[in-house]
Amino acid sequence: MVLTAAFQSALVVGLAATLTTATVIAAEPPAERYITVASTTSTENSGLFGHILPLFEERTGIKVRVVALGTGQALDVGRRGDADVVFVHDRAAEERFVAEGHGVDRRDVMYNDFVLVGPRLDPAGVAGMSDITAALRAIRDASAPFVSRGDRSGTHAAELRLWQEAGVDIGTVEGSWYRQTGAGMGASLNTAAAMDAYLLSDRGTWIAFRNRDDLAILVEGDDRLFNQYGVMMVNPERHPQVKRADAQAFMDWLVSPEGQAAIAAYRIDGDQLFFPDATT
Repeated sequence: MVLTAAFQSALVVGLAATLTTATVIAAEPPAERYITVASTTSTENSGLFGHILPLFEERTGIKVRVVALGTGQALDVGRRGDADVVFVHDRAAEERFVAEGHGVDRRDVMYNDFVLVGPRLDPAGVAGMSDITAALRAIRDASAPFVSRGDRSGTHAAELRLWQEAGVDIGTVEGSWYRQTGAGMGASLNTAAAMDAYLLSDRGTWIAFRNRDDLAILVEGDDRLFNQYGVMMVNPERHPQVKRADAQAFMDWLVSPEGQAAIAAYRIDGDQLFFPDATT
């Protein structure tokens, strides 16, 4: 069969187009592999994630997108199925989250503690106290400025619990001495520094915080200031979009010897911010 010149030309053009399309398809990069972790501002503001996540990503090829909120808001993100993993620090709220069927496989990961910071002049006279509830009562009695996160975070929940144990109904306080920021740990520390106010902070964010002005740690060491962090997967049975395998890989790495060593190795000026305590 003799092909006309026009037909031969069309055939060449068609083959070229097919090859070009195939080349473009072959050159498309694979889809990025990632999970979304709803976590607290303390893990973000302290710099911990900036230290450990690159190690996890290098090990597994899984990128981690962090949504940093107060613990209560992070758990709400999990309830909506908008995250694969929740990594927070309010044990009672975490266990309720799991009991209600929103999360599975909760695990202890690490701990640090809360500290009461305040102005060095210490108008309430609490410096060196070993009883955090006595210190809070002294602040209330002096009507000394106190900044609360007021954001349903793990730190805010701990603060409210301590006021209750101190016998102070913080919901009925009068005067302007008690201020709520509705913001994260770093922003609340900035507000306290500007106001020369007292504030309950997690130690990790405090160590990383540079805008201290006249603030200092005044009360620490009370057992009631213990601060446990836990991780759990958003329930994939309730939210099928959860990336079960990659979420499991992240959780397994956090509690593995490698992940625990990475957490322990994170220090600022020699100070360790978090202490691993996972159990297998």
